[in-house]
Amino acid sequence: MSRQSISLTEPNDEWLKAQVENKEYSSKSELVNDLIRQARKQQTQIDWIRAKLETAENSGFTNDSKESILAQSKSLLNG
Repeated sequence: MSRQSISLTEPNDEWLKAQVENKEYSSKSELVNDLIRQARKQQTQIDWIRAKLETAENSGFTNDSKESILAQSKSLLNG
């Protein structure tokens, strides 16, 4: 695992410290890695929605039902 040095604003540093002190995470590094994982997962969801929207815009219509689209998006949310 690579080491990085980052600078944080005081409010962000205090929030990170509070999460560790509250035993939510064992270290700031663990918390930062979890936040990055969450952001990556969210980006995957955004990319999926964007692709669906582009396909719909280009085709004019979709044959997927709203239930099917909802099920697919929930599946992505749940990993």
